[in-house]
Amino acid sequence: MSASWHSLLVRIGERCPEYGGLADAEDHVETCFGYLARDLAHSSGEILALLMQCVEELPHKDPLYGALVGLINTEDREFVGKVVDRTHAGIQEALDTDNCNKLRILTRFLTVLMCNSVVSPAGLIELYEALVSSAAMTVDEDGGNPAWQARADFYVFCILASLPWGGVELSERVPEELERVLNGVEAYLNLRKPVVYSALQVFEKVEKVEDGDDVEMKAESEDYLENLWGSIQTLMENSWKVDCVPRPHQTFENRLVNTQSHDFDPVSVPDTPKVPEDADEVKLGKQRQEAERTYPRRNMRLRIFPASKTDEKITLIDRFVVEEYLLDVLFHLNGCRKECAAYMVGLPVPFRYEYIMAETVFSQLLLLPKPPFRLIYYTVVMVDLCKALPGAFPAVVAGAVRALFKRVSEMDVECRTRLVQWLSHHLSNFQFVWPWEEWAYILELPKWAPERVFAKEVLEKEVRLAYWEKVKDSVATTPKLIELLPLKNTPLYVYAPENKASVPEAESGLATELTSLVRGKKTVREIQVWIDERILPTQGQQASIQIVAQTLLYIGSKSFTHTVTVLEKYGQIFRKIAPDQASQIAMIDTVSQLWRNSAQMTAIVIDRMMGYRMVSNLAIVAWVFGAQNVQQFHTSDQVWEILRNAINKTNNRTVDLRREITAAEDALKRAVAGTAKAHAKWEAAVAASKAAEAKSEDSRNSLSAKVDWAKTVADKAQEEETSAQDSLESKEALLERAEREQEALFLALYQNFADLLTDRLSKPLPDPQEAPKPMEEAEREGADAEAPAAMEADEENVDEEGAPKKKPADAANGTTLLTDGQEEVQWRKCTLGYLRALSRQYGDEVWRLMEKLDSTVFTEKVHPLVISTTYAGLQRLS
Repeated sequence: MSASWHSLLVRIGERCPEYGGLADAEDHVETCFGYLARDLAHSSGEILALLMQCVEELPHKDPLYGALVGLINTEDREFVGKVVDRTHAGIQEALDTDNCNKLRILTRFLTVLMCNSVVSPAGLIELYEALVSSAAMTVDEDGGNPAWQARADFYVFCILASLPWGGVELSERVPEELERVLNGVEAYLNLRKPVVYSALQVFEKVEKVEDGDDVEMKAESEDYLENLWGSIQTLMENSWKVDCVPRPHQTFENRLVNTQSHDFDPVSVPDTPKVPEDADEVKLGKQRQEAERTYPRRNMRLRIFPASKTDEKITLIDRFVVEEYLLDVLFHLNGCRKECAAYMVGLPVPFRYEYIMAETVFSQLLLLPKPPFRLIYYTVVMVDLCKALPGAFPAVVAGAVRALFKRVSEMDVECRTRLVQWLSHHLSNFQFVWPWEEWAYILELPKWAPERVFAKEVLEKEVRLAYWEKVKDSVATTPKLIELLPLKNTPLYVYAPENKASVPEAESGLATELTSLVRGKKTVREIQVWIDERILPTQGQQASIQIVAQTLLYIGSKSFTHTVTVLEKYGQIFRKIAPDQASQIAMIDTVSQLWRNSAQMTAIVIDRMMGYRMVSNLAIVAWVFGAQNVQQFHTSDQVWEILRNAINKTNNRTVDLRREITAAEDALKRAVAGTAKAHAKWEAAVAASKAAEAKSEDSRNSLSAKVDWAKTVADKAQEEETSAQDSLESKEALLERAEREQEALFLALYQNFADLLTDRLSKPLPDPQEAPKPMEEAEREGADAEAPAAMEADEENVDEEGAPKKKPADAANGTTLLTDGQEEVQWRKCTLGYLRALSRQYGDEVWRLMEKLDSTVFTEKVHPLVISTTYAGLQRLS
């Protein structure tokens, strides 16, 4: 393989040494064509493979690759025929395997090939019509399955999303056929139901942007397909002009116009899954969940900045194209962060797009129900973008943070948690520098105010990433904010010498004696006997748990490694002193008391204890909903972090076991086949031995040895099959147990939510005239899962920009004059938000238990808002 053409093909369209400083894309295409034409005769296979890989993984360069293929078509039709065949095979494979990105990109590339006269417009139109026809049949109430509307929407999206790259050529060459396709799209849009899920919105309302702009900010809750259709209609009125789409084929039009196009065979669109027999809302809901998981939303129209900064002189379709470029780079270069940032800042766009770039990355970071990649990926990309554009992008990011912070009270709780994690990590890469003085006013707000909770959580996460003194120095410009810092993460040992006066002497003496036993290298058995004889009979179980757990964990508190060593070494002791749920709750409470100053260590220790089966997931749920934690639901994310860890660990067990069972089933199939083959060889050897009785003794001995060998092989194969069968059965038993634990966990989780919220929501607010409106609007939000949420603050309590007004401070003590009613409203809003977020995040698992939840938890005794909020998170329509 020639390194020259390889590099030229990958770097086409970039400012790079490979092209000797050439800036024009057309020159790049010409240069690359010259190198490829020279090597096609002996490297066509390698060139074809790399070209198709570039088309799929660098799709923002597809116009250049299309022009390159067009030029090759003037000299080597056989090679280009293979390109068309590979494109057809790729589209068919994407349809058959539900590969969304591949289908979308190859549909775009096929459109580009049409522009370059490589394929005829008729072939492209036929693909469009097949997709729109399948979409229309899917949403048809009589013969289709509207639960799979997500797939139908995506098919139509692929059509509309490819038109900016070929609308001009289609309108010139086949205007009637194009109009027929667009009429079909319009008819489909009239058939389908607009999809706007309130539980998938980052913000709970739409407000006007700043700087006196009278145009309302675009809501991310808009139906994305209708939004794109509106942009395409505007594009048609503008003669299909798109500034962001390069058109290098126009430079080579004289050479391309006389080439012969290739036929593009029809594709076969898979049938829509059938409506299940005796379909009810739960069965249809499961199918809808599967469809939306298979064909998720690609983006969310999150508008952070005012239109004066992002949309001035930029058409809607140009913005869409830039977003597509950015999303493609983020998706395909997720393993190469440096390359990802370099491509993002070097797109073929004729205007500055830093604000659009920031909004696109934030839209992915905050995408619901979940982003395509882990949060850390978007964090490092944002850091690299700041380094790649040091004069522009950091200021844009800072402006985005300020804008998001102003609306943090309206933000979904899961998005708020992600934003906290991102901001703390982002600042850790820039010496924790941030103008904290801008947020100093939050000290006048109550402890439960979302702005204050947000800032406090950011500082707590920063301490995790550095150390307390470093974070303290970072807020030195605003010394008052130091009170938001968590206390130094030192353990609070109840039996420390300085606490001797406040602890019973007997307990203190036993703790000291236990410490001596551990320091004296006594065995676990000896320590267990001592506990049974000295602590349990005299102190009782509750006090024993505190003495033993506090002492052992304090001994291991020097570092995380020491803690894990203690848990592993003395796990038998922990399990014996806390054998049931009540005692395990006491154990968890003891851990939280010891690590009261470190939310991180509390979460880590409890998570490890669950992993070592010292505490159960049900005990963790019961502890989270204990009276001591309930009042922290709206002031800290700590208990929710512990709960999420427990759910994740439980779910991961079932996922891992299902994966292992699949592997075990494959191994059993291979073992069965091997056994059958070995037995067949043995039987053949026996038959040959019997047929050779009349032959010489040497021949009979040789055949007898072969029979013995075949018998040994067959016996060994049978043993392997038996072992594989036993392994599969044991894993199936473990999976059955894990699924029972998972079911019990979710039933307990929703039962606790239902009991707690029903009790609190049934009580009137302490001051019903202070803030009744938010809860009324919250009820409307939960009642209609498809309608945008509208939990708005009272107009008299917000300023002109929609941000909460600062409350007057009490002259005597500087505290904020707020009512208990407002705090109760915030508690209800926050707790309902976490219920919705957990239902959304673990929707796949919850849907499996939907019938049981409906019959055992969501009964008529439960407050309607609890049920509607859960259904909203699950995107259940009723």
